[in-house]
Amino acid sequence: MKSAVETLNPTRVRLTVEVPFEELKDSLDAAYKKINQQVTVKGFRKGKIPARVIDQRFGRGAVLEEAVNDALPKFYTEAVNEGELNVLGQPDVDITELKDGELLAFTAEVDIRPTIEIPDYSGIEVEVDAVEVTDEDVEKSVEQLRERFASTSPVERAAAEGDVLTIDLQAKVDGEVLPDGVAEGVSYTIGSGELLEGIDEAVTGLEAGAETTFTSELKGGSAEGKEAEVTVKVTQIAARELPELDDDFAQLASEFDTLDELKADSRKRLENMKQYDQATQAQERVLEKLLELVEVPVPEKLLEDEVNTRKHNLENHQLAQMGMDLEGYLKIQGKTVEEFDAETSEQAVKGIKTQFVLDELVNKEKLNVNQEELTEHLMRRAQSSGMSPDQFAQAVVEGGQVPMLVGEVARGKALAVVVEAATVKDTNGELVDLSDDEVEAEAAAEQADDKAGDKAEEKKEA
Repeated sequence: MKSAVETLNPTRVRLTVEVPFEELKDSLDAAYKKINQQVTVKGFRKGKIPARVIDQRFGRGAVLEEAVNDALPKFYTEAVNEGELNVLGQPDVDITELKDGELLAFTAEVDIRPTIEIPDYSGIEVEVDAVEVTDEDVEKSVEQLRERFASTSPVERAAAEGDVLTIDLQAKVDGEVLPDGVAEGVSYTIGSGELLEGIDEAVTGLEAGAETTFTSELKGGSAEGKEAEVTVKVTQIAARELPELDDDFAQLASEFDTLDELKADSRKRLENMKQYDQATQAQERVLEKLLELVEVPVPEKLLEDEVNTRKHNLENHQLAQMGMDLEGYLKIQGKTVEEFDAETSEQAVKGIKTQFVLDELVNKEKLNVNQEELTEHLMRRAQSSGMSPDQFAQAVVEGGQVPMLVGEVARGKALAVVVEAATVKDTNGELVDLSDDEVEAEAAAEQADDKAGDKAEEKKEA
């Protein structure tokens, strides 16, 4: 076999391959064997039909076509390896010559990873938000915890801000009650911003048993986006009662004995969260600076595939789960189709460039991924997906996604190398030390928040 590589542009090549006919022997034998198992010829046992009979009855062309289809992937792979190409996606193959007994020639155009030169990145400087936790932040955090322990009790008075109402709803469009426009026994907190626009004003001041009608644009259902006449009836009013902020509350809501200890823990938790946010912000801004330093050509076909994948995932997964289509989503976002397409393309370009640059850094810095790092990454991915580590690991292995996870870890390490070499200052002009493990900071914050949540659930159950 002979092969040659022609560079069409920085991200695409054309392979020209010539294969002497004798190298097709194995594929020809396999073609005859396959056809033997598929056809029946009178006078011959199945699978025992001579090659000359197959040629006479079904044509030599059918055999050659089967043999070429079998052989092409092997010869294409050999040509790619011979040319030391890092190909992307599937090739566009064209058979240019097929002479029975003499020669098979074909071309294959395919995208390749572009050659990238990583410049000196030690001079990168970025600014991030300072880690500052105010007394107001702490009070807000404690107040949110206090809200989780609020109780309700029915009252006989007009509904007011913060009350929890039990309501019945009926929606009409053009005077007709919608099939999915009736709901009874709905719980609604005045001022929560949920349900329909205008409902807060409509129910405020009503007493139990009273009803009123208002107009609002429907957010979902069969008449999504249409103006509807909504009748709301208040069947019960309950006032929310918050516990006193004292040591008893601290003991109820946490593992601490005093309110001061609870507040100190809240402050530490907020600091951990802001440190994690700061580290994430530093990574994002360092990456942006790095991408500005590197010229990265993007393969057109790869970009097209990435854009289509992003659209597919949005429409068929995220929006479908919310019962929404793309048109409704764009309306809520206030974007045109053209703006959405441009934004999706921009995000796809950035994603492709990021992967190319970080992969090149992995090679340049000779970074490896050990089993412990892969396991930690798998655990985090499992948690974010809502699966157990065992379930997630099984899905990854069955789907052949282990190399993908290894790549994610390696790219994360490559970015960490650049961040470590960069100068990161906060908005106060102070140098930021990112040597601490921000993941541990996040885990600590989540753990503290989960403890409070567990306490709240225990109280509700009691």
